[in-house]
Amino acid sequence: MRKKIIGTLEKPRLCVYRSLKHFSAQLVNDAGSKTIISLSTFDKAVKSSIKCGGNVLGAENLGRLFAQEASKKGIKKVVFDRGGRKYHGRVKAFAESCRKNGLDF
Repeated sequence: MRKKIIGTLEKPRLCVYRSLKHFSAQLVNDAGSKTIISLSTFDKAVKSSIKCGGNVLGAENLGRLFAQEASKKGIKKVVFDRGGRKYHGRVKAFAESCRKNGLDF
């Protein structure tokens, strides 16, 4: 799946990872091999606003914070990489929260 999804500087790749207790996401420029933004539910800044990172509510809150960070960097369009996971539950909640707060994918 990742062979088809490539992030550029204009449209970086938004890749997500979920574990049982946490959720993380990062924006990656594959052309330059650089990580632009990285946030997860175990970061100190995020942990204070999220009670539990391993549920749908935590993923929604992380999506809201992630979209705000991306808009600060001037990023509006991204390519979504769900990491082989099905598009439901926490992955879907994160994606819809990002869309609702200004990211386009």
